[in-house]
Amino acid sequence: MARPREQWGTKLGVVLAVAGSAVGLGNFLRFPVQAAQNGGGAFMIPYLVALLFIGIPMIWVEWTAGRYGGGFGHSSAPGIFQSLWKRNPMMKYIGVLGILGPLIIYMYYVYIESWTLAYSYYAITGSLAEAGKAGELTSFLSGLQGLEHNSYFSGLGAAFTFFVITFVVNIGITYFGIRGGIEKVCYIALPALLIFGVLLAIRVISLDWGEFNGLGFLWNPDFSTLKSPRVWLAAAGQVFFTLSLGMGVILTYSSYLRETDDVPLSGLTAASTNTFAEIILGGSIIIPAAFLFFGSAGVIEIAQSGAFNLGFVTMPGIFGQIPMGNILSFLWFFMLFLAGVTSSISLAQPLVGFLQDEFGMTRQKAVIAFGLLTFILCQPSVWFLSHGVLDDLDFWGANFFIVFGATIEIILVAWVFGVDKLWAEMHIGSKIRIPSIFKFVIRFITPTFLIGILGFWFVDEWWTFILMKDVPEANIPYVLGTRLGILLMFCILCIMVWVAWQRRKRQTKSEV
Repeated sequence: MARPREQWGTKLGVVLAVAGSAVGLGNFLRFPVQAAQNGGGAFMIPYLVALLFIGIPMIWVEWTAGRYGGGFGHSSAPGIFQSLWKRNPMMKYIGVLGILGPLIIYMYYVYIESWTLAYSYYAITGSLAEAGKAGELTSFLSGLQGLEHNSYFSGLGAAFTFFVITFVVNIGITYFGIRGGIEKVCYIALPALLIFGVLLAIRVISLDWGEFNGLGFLWNPDFSTLKSPRVWLAAAGQVFFTLSLGMGVILTYSSYLRETDDVPLSGLTAASTNTFAEIILGGSIIIPAAFLFFGSAGVIEIAQSGAFNLGFVTMPGIFGQIPMGNILSFLWFFMLFLAGVTSSISLAQPLVGFLQDEFGMTRQKAVIAFGLLTFILCQPSVWFLSHGVLDDLDFWGANFFIVFGATIEIILVAWVFGVDKLWAEMHIGSKIRIPSIFKFVIRFITPTFLIGILGFWFVDEWWTFILMKDVPEANIPYVLGTRLGILLMFCILCIMVWVAWQRRKRQTKSEV
């Protein structure tokens, strides 16, 4: 007899969980960097366009597809894709990307997340403030990451300790299930991080600005930068990354919905919560504060100097010049930690759900298997950070696979499953009616936008990237090994899908 599938405890719980998945490090670290690098206020125009024509439609598509696939007993993309196109046996193998993508991101995301826990500790103990007074915050970060030996760190001992703690926290939450672990944590963590964000935003806005206007840097657009396709691509990529689209997470979370649970309103609420956290909080803390202390040119220069410099170097330096800086710095980094946890636990669920549904594992056995596997897979990001492993994983997991997977998904749902059938399925149990114009958007505009993003990348960067022309010679073996490892994981997952479906066939025959 099939084991009863898990379900969310409350409607609010699933909204908070999906919003928690979306509200992550990208909201507070990646978004400010993208905005600073792409024209400040000008970035907001393509960002909002991408949110309207890609982000929100894809949210509704993924919630609907996930709930539909969940009705057939599937919690991961292979089964959900197959349920959408039953006559094509290849769909379950294409759906492997919906497990592989989150797995790849998990391999490095938890390590970055552990830095925020470490910085929370060092902020409250005063070590971070001392490094700030000495003007050595860059060395402090490099030392923690193992990129250099200095007076603060002599190796990766501290970083590995905080990584293990963070990893155990993630596995522990996942172990207790959808309702008992993920939902309960998101009930606490998401409101807490939003409260921390509001407090920090109020403190930054209340600073003595004089003649400067840091908020103006974000909201006063330079329309000339809109001529650059890269600004539009960066905006679309940010929307995808921050909403957890195309990576299989929302498909999995929504598969635990009940048949009559609201999709349009719940999806819109989750997307709105994420957008509030990103634009209102993320845009009101790091960019204005950095603008005040370093000016517009300084903000851009810092953003271009390294992906983590605005968050890990600039912010503690700024807080060190403000009364109660240690507490503010702790709130900043612990807010990041909570945001990271609510996202990383969602990355674990696609593979855990796959093991439960397709191999009949208990929740506990599936999580233990996932934990043992990913602890090993996380090690290259920890020990080979300086050799480009993390950056390459980030490209494949958080850039290429999510856009490629979303492109396949939107075509599958809008053109094969059918937009009319999707529309009817989407509005089952709905408390609002989505404007009919979005049928046109889902069928034509969203796929065109996604195909355009992929096409531009293939034309502009494909060969340079694949041939590793921009990779330092010393890093090539590590990057090549990373890519071969990803290919091996894809093949293993495809074999697991084949075995799972053979198992299903045998069970079906025995029941008959």
